[in-house]
Amino acid sequence: MKTIRNILLLAFVALTIVSCKDEYTEEFTANKPVYMTYEELRASVKYTGARDLKNTGKIYFKDDLIFVNEEMEGVHIISLANPQNPLNIGFIEIPGNVDIAIKNNTLYADSYIDLVVIDISDITSPHEVNRKNDVFPYTLPPYDENYRVADVDETKGVVTDWEIARVRQPMEYYYYPVYYYGMREDYAFADMATNAGSTATGSTFGIGGSMARFGLYDDYLYTVDHSTLYMFDVSSDASPADIGKQNVSWDVETMFIYDDHMFFGTQSGMRVFSLEVPTVPTYVSDFWHVTSCDPVVVSNGFAYVTLRGGNICGSTVNRLDVLQLSDDYTNTTLLASYPLHGPYGLGIDDEILFICDGDAGLKVYNVNDKTTIDDHQISVFPGINAFDVIPVNGYLFMIGDDGFYLYDYSDLQNIHQLGFIPVVSEN
Repeated sequence: MKTIRNILLLAFVALTIVSCKDEYTEEFTANKPVYMTYEELRASVKYTGARDLKNTGKIYFKDDLIFVNEEMEGVHIISLANPQNPLNIGFIEIPGNVDIAIKNNTLYADSYIDLVVIDISDITSPHEVNRKNDVFPYTLPPYDENYRVADVDETKGVVTDWEIARVRQPMEYYYYPVYYYGMREDYAFADMATNAGSTATGSTFGIGGSMARFGLYDDYLYTVDHSTLYMFDVSSDASPADIGKQNVSWDVETMFIYDDHMFFGTQSGMRVFSLEVPTVPTYVSDFWHVTSCDPVVVSNGFAYVTLRGGNICGSTVNRLDVLQLSDDYTNTTLLASYPLHGPYGLGIDDEILFICDGDAGLKVYNVNDKTTIDDHQISVFPGINAFDVIPVNGYLFMIGDDGFYLYDYSDLQNIHQLGFIPVVSEN
């Protein structure tokens, strides 16, 4: 009995200590989340008249149209019916949008945590026809790193912005009275998932740039974030079916689909997966390099990878790597490396390579001889902070910090600019 009484007494003391534990709060200046409710998010896609390009992201080509992402806001529609005079003809508002892909007359876009399906059969009246809710991870926009991040309440909706304000919230701690003051890693911005996919495998698909995280192959749509591949069956264009996800690597930045394979550009190297079974991509091989940001394009048995250093990308390396690929992609050999200034995206058309070398501009090379590429520069267009390109049938579409450019490269001895739509500064 005495033993039982002692146990009951200890239990009572423990409960008393727990019930009397102080709840400590702290007050500080922080990035305070600004929310859009889920109801608002899912009623927000709409078509408007043309608006100025201001904060452009990735580009996508389909038929005689170019779609230019306005980061986290939606997509500009540019008509190329007359290549001499590209026209900004409309805008689709898609909150949280970073990437798109297009199959036939159906546009797929990320909208924060959702996949949105938009009918563009009448380009003057695009409209949402379907949506897959909660298929992407909850992600956050960039914030002011001079301040901590306040608690985020996912039940309130998606975070669309931050305001610098005083906040009061419970202190985080593991074991009383030791408190945890660190900033949660999952508050870091995830430039998520979706870039419109690489090389088209048929005329029904559009073509994305090398910075893509969305890709189309056969009847499947793929999107990738920093480590996970998300897969959708789009055999019925307007009714994508979520067929699962799988881990493909870590620090993934881009995805390029070519010759029944996926090529992932990561900060550590290039990783190859086979699409022999499209619903279960299979690992094939890796090529590792120094830590850097690195989109990749592939053509005729060779991969071209730009490596960019800097604060976000790591290292100080800025170069082009040329890789020879075996027929089954199981072996990769580094053939040559060439110094660059600060490269971003690139594009390949047969033996002509286009490189966006940051503020060093657009550079064009003949890569017939992989070991002497730097001796065969065809053209350079300085004074442009170039980001990504799409070369198609003698036309080059390029996005830069200051706007959208259209070039004619049908005559390689006379590559020239046809059109330009500027970015309009908000200042």
